[in-house]
This record gives sequence, structure tokens and C-alpha cells, in this order.
Amino acid sequence: MAPQPLIKSRQTEKIINGVSTQVICTEFSNYIFIVLTQYGKIGTLISITPDSRSGDISSSMFTTKVLLGKDEALTHVYAKNLVTFVSQESGNRPVLLGLALKDSSLETMKVVKDMIKSCQVW
Repeated sequence: MAPQPLIKSRQTEKIINGVSTQVICTEFSNYIFIVLTQYGKIGTLISITPDSRSGDISSSMFTTKVLLGKDEALTHVYAKNLVTFVSQESGNRPVLLGLALKDSSLETMKVVKDMIKSCQVW
């Protein structure tokens, strides 16, 4: 019987509107790390953490913080919309998101969210 890997990781790739898009999800003991890229790079690194003041998981509030890269308002919106479900489904663990998108249309965001779900490691 083969030993289980210490770090679980899954990845997928899809062409969205003519742009190659990769998603890599990795589970660590204290974080879920997700890279979402159309450039082949990590891009802007964002921390998404559940607000400890919110006791009800169904109405959790999340705090986003750009750790590396451009700190723009839309970056926070994209991060919250793309991965808050990951935190909720993994027992309110924080998520690190590497985000590097050429195409950030609503259509792309819907497909990317499904790609993240398909790489579930939590």
C-alpha cells in the first residue's frame, strides 16, 4: 500500500475564451493554497481569512489582504467571489490565492469557480 502524500494537491487546465487557464489547489494543515493563472505565474497573492467575530458559518464575513502584487479594489472582489466557498467548505480555514488573469469577465469567473471546485483537496 502506497503512503499518502503529506501535501494534497490537484490541478486542472481549460481553455476559456481562447485563453489557457490553470488552477492548482493545495491543502496545507492551516491554509488552502489556490493558484489561478492565465499567465503561468502566481501573480497577485491574496490572503482570504474568515472573520473570527462571526460565529455563524452561513453568514461568515471574510477579510482579504493583498500580500504581494497590485492592491486594487477589484482584486478583493474577485478573491472573495472566487474562494470564500473554499474556506467555508474546509472548516473556515484561511485561503491563499495566487491570481493572474488576462480575462476577468463574468463568464470566465463562473468557469474558473467550477474549475476550483473540480480540484477540491479540502
